[in-house]
Amino acid sequence: MDSHQLTHEIIGAAIEVHRLLGPGLLESAYEECLCHELTLRKLGVQRQVPVPVVYKEVKLECGYST
Repeated sequence: MDSHQLTHEIIGAAIEVHRLLGPGLLESAYEECLCHELTLRKLGVQRQVPVPVVYKEVKLECGYST
């Protein structure tokens, strides 16, 4: 699958989750449903993957982590 197709699938999954759940829930609910929707679409999912934050060439310890 090329990057255009992958992007199309991810955005479609996010729209489907929003369409069914609507606004106003906690982020964790949307995360759970989006992971499920992506899995249904046979896409690999990793949750809460650590991402470093680099600011002005300095790696900060405030990155997202598990």
